[in-house]
Amino acid sequence: MNEEVHNRMRGSEKIFYSRDEVVDDSNTKVVTTEFLNSINTSSLPPHRLKLKVGSIVMLLRNLDVASGLCNGTRLTVLELGRRMLKCKYSTGSRIGKTVLIPRIDCYDDNNLAFKLRRTQFPVRLAFALSINKSQGQSFSRIGLWLPEDVFTHGQLYVALSRVRSKKGLFVKTENSNLLNVVFTEVL
Repeated sequence: MNEEVHNRMRGSEKIFYSRDEVVDDSNTKVVTTEFLNSINTSSLPPHRLKLKVGSIVMLLRNLDVASGLCNGTRLTVLELGRRMLKCKYSTGSRIGKTVLIPRIDCYDDNNLAFKLRRTQFPVRLAFALSINKSQGQSFSRIGLWLPEDVFTHGQLYVALSRVRSKKGLFVKTENSNLLNVVFTEVL
């Protein structure tokens, strides 16, 4: 969904490619660069990051907690540089303030049999968020797309409670009888 919204945006697109390498020497000879570039885990920025001025992105790392640059912070891209992104806060108490996001080394050794270092901007497109990623945030308008029932206790409540008023809530679903999963045993 993020790609679809991004493709509808006006303006020229810039593609940033990551530099990927295996950190430990044990698997260096077995893993190709093409394979490393194809790895796409939730903890890593994409190898091929497509951005435009005006793109909404989410930080994937804590860069400066005191300044609000934490994992999950949503930003709007203002300028696209080779080594730096100029962004502004999209939400929260710092909304509108500008900040610079550098390319950094991101590591993943939890999901793989080796330690991967990916040098890339630590962001991902965030026009659309998962219910889990939206937890703790408040929005004036939300479009909630539920192609199937939610799958865990309390998830529908979390999704619906992100919006400040009922007027700002739009729900699209294929199912007219949406299942709200509630385990009374945990209540």
